Amino acid sequence: MKTAVITFPGSNCDRDMVVALREVSGRDPVRVWHGDAQLPEGLDLIALPGGFSYGDYLRCGSMAANSAIMRSVIAAAERGVPVLGVCNGFQILTESGLLPGALMRNAQLTFTCRTAPLRVENNRSLFTSAYGAGEDILLPVAHHDGNYFADAETLDRLEGEGRVAFRYLDAVNGSQRDIAGVLNAAGNVLGMMPHPERAIEAAHGNSQGRRLFESAIGALAGA
Repeated sequence: MKTAVITFPGSNCDRDMVVALREVSGRDPVRVWHGDAQLPEGLDLIALPGGFSYGDYLRCGSMAANSAIMRSVIAAAERGVPVLGVCNGFQILTESGLLPGALMRNAQLTFTCRTAPLRVENNRSLFTSAYGAGEDILLPVAHHDGNYFADAETLDRLEGEGRVAFRYLDAVNGSQRDIAGVLNAAGNVLGMMPHPERAIEAAHGNSQGRRLFESAIGALAGA
């Protein structure tokens, strides 16, 4: 099992992501810098962590989406390599076109940092198979621009195709239809604002995020 974590200037959850992947897979992920032109060969999973890439000086994730490494990430995703984007990583996935929609300023115009209740809307994906269908879970959120927006046609398509992975159960940031995480059409790319990597062991007070990594790594190990 070979995984990679991409680090951008301003990433601050890359170490958390490394620990989560190492704890579940038993192997250290490869650390990849944003300026690298190519990904290592033979990757089974790529993770884009949270943070404030390039300082969020333009739209969140827009500069990172145009970094050298993202051309390789996009190519890998199009080949079917699983890609997980969390928080700022989700923003980068939408800005790069790997996922539809956009992440806007929170409706309350303040940074939100708390534990949020979620519903698992799709447990048939690579990333969610260890959860129950319709299961309610708790995961941390920490973002200023997590308000998911897409036009009505796109939202209907996401709902109809089962591509809404997670949904907020209370008002977190104003996201349309309370969407907290979405999948691409092929099911190998997941973007989500909540942080599963911050909830992988009992010492965190919550281990409900661990099953997301167990889902993906278990599926890939058995492939």
